[in-house]
Amino acid sequence: MTRLSIPALALLLAACAGTPTSSSEERAVMPATDAALLAAVADPGRDAAQRARDRYRHPAETLAFFGLTPTDTVIEISPGSGWYSAILAPYLRDAGRYVAASATPAPGRSNALRAVFAADPARYGRATLVEYDSKAPSLGAPASADAVLTFRNVHNWVAAGSADAYFQAFFAALKPGGTLGVVDHRARPGTDLDTMKKSGYLTEALVVDLATRAGFVLEARSEVNANPADSADHPNGVWTLPPTNRHDEADKAKYAAIGESDRMTLRFRKP
Repeated sequence: MTRLSIPALALLLAACAGTPTSSSEERAVMPATDAALLAAVADPGRDAAQRARDRYRHPAETLAFFGLTPTDTVIEISPGSGWYSAILAPYLRDAGRYVAASATPAPGRSNALRAVFAADPARYGRATLVEYDSKAPSLGAPASADAVLTFRNVHNWVAAGSADAYFQAFFAALKPGGTLGVVDHRARPGTDLDTMKKSGYLTEALVVDLATRAGFVLEARSEVNANPADSADHPNGVWTLPPTNRHDEADKAKYAAIGESDRMTLRFRKP
């Protein structure tokens, strides 16, 4: 992938801005571009394999849509191997706070992010790693965060039957007026729950219902992570597609051409 300069990224963000459809719910509305965010995304110190996925995950546009600022306290839920950590930790390092929140590992296992953070103190030295009980998640002091973000995790909680507990924990952790940002694989409207659990794709309606039951207000939607080439009906669900690639070798080119999944990008607010 060609690395974009900061001016080029700024132009890209401006081009992605949309027009509100109503005062209560906007579509694809982004705040003014943020030089610190653009620099964090363009940083050549990011892992090359992670940067190669920017064309699917659109980190600058996504984080701009969520309205982050460098002074925020941001909790990222289940950051996995730290793809977004590599952007958020340096972005928030000087004036904000980045918290990576993960479920407590099973006995005998460790959180992979501990080693990642320890290996690069210049990038992660001020980041915080916290663990919680996956059955009863708690994210620290109530009303302490400006934003809670989760990327491609809600489908796992829906399958495990714990999604309501997570959204309640998000609500508790956020300050009044705080933002919940959600990205996940998007099912076709009307898809039944069993199919969603098996496929890893969720309807936007289900995610909105989970959030509003917890007390959130849907503020905006963005199509920045949409992929019209994804039909969302693959034999091994979303895991058929990159980066998991759970398919026959003969189908490699077919699924590579589709790319990563079609994704919803939703911004909620705590009243």
